[in-house]
Amino acid sequence: MSYANYVIAAYAVFAAVLGWDFLSTQLQIRRELRGARLRASREAARPGKGAANELTR
Repeated sequence: MSYANYVIAAYAVFAAVLGWDFLSTQLQIRRELRGARLRASREAARPGKGAANELTR
């Protein structure tokens, strides 16, 4: 009995999961960077935000 089909299927599943893990991580990094850029631009556009008020809440 040959296990070649099972081994091939196992490697295919491994490659698919590895590819999905890489792709989803890259998409999450892009989403978080975009959110950080948007937050930074909103903070920069706020009126009355000066260097003296930077550390106060």
